[in-house]
Amino acid sequence: MQQQIAQSPTSAQTRTCLIVEDSTFDQERIKRILDKSFKGVFVAVAATIEEAREHMARYQTSFILLDNHLPDGTGANFAIELAENPDFAKIPIVMVSDWPTPFMFDKAQSAGVIHVVSKSDFGARYIHAALNHNVRPRRLN
Repeated sequence: MQQQIAQSPTSAQTRTCLIVEDSTFDQERIKRILDKSFKGVFVAVAATIEEAREHMARYQTSFILLDNHLPDGTGANFAIELAENPDFAKIPIVMVSDWPTPFMFDKAQSAGVIHVVSKSDFGARYIHAALNHNVRPRRLN
């Protein structure tokens, strides 16, 4: 489990971003984008879906940046799992993946993921979209 998960946001940090990504390089890249562009956002990191579940059971999460290929499953399936849970269904999710496929996009869309973006195209605008997303129930078929 990443050290950031054991910490909790301070009172000055009102929103929490959970990065679910197994690549240390990509974790750091995403954290740099968050730190540079967004103040008052606490960043937690999980390298697996199980670590993400543990974080979400303990801490409130404002939005999720989610990789698709993780050691213990796919991000698209995890997004569907969250969409089916009333406690987590309204959390905005942006999928950040190396190779977004049409199949993954369809699964993500059915779970209400707000964006599916390749890692090379990921930037602050997608975080901004998550922070300003009008919360609405996820769509499941």
